[in-house]
Amino acid sequence: MAPYETHVGGDAAAGEMARAVRRAVFIDEQGVDEADEMDGKDDVATHIVVTDDGEPVATARFRFVEATTARIERVAVLEPYRGEGLGASVMETAESIVRERGATSAVLHSQLRVAEFYEELGYEVVGDRFEEAGIPHVEMRKRLVE
Repeated sequence: MAPYETHVGGDAAAGEMARAVRRAVFIDEQGVDEADEMDGKDDVATHIVVTDDGEPVATARFRFVEATTARIERVAVLEPYRGEGLGASVMETAESIVRERGATSAVLHSQLRVAEFYEELGYEVVGDRFEEAGIPHVEMRKRLVE
């Protein structure tokens, strides 16, 4: 097996690879409605895609929602690749890039069942639990600068 490669881009190819992972995880596995998942924001986002021998296996996207705040979204890892640190890797890549682009904080909407994963990465829950695509979520925030 070839080593994993990480690709970053806002182009159609990156978006297509990201959507393949998201479709498998969110739509097929979790039953999220396609209209909710494919929200039309891919064209204004930057995608991070991890590939294994050229095949996309993990992804995240980010976009700036304020001048110094980035929203990291659509973090997904294909089931056979979970537990290998790929989720943490795409988060680390996203945080590094948004920090370079001027972000001082990152926000995300975490599924409640994986909030502990983000807490381990330094995110804190802000606000109350809410439903998104029929799944319980919490908003989380992390300060990116000291």
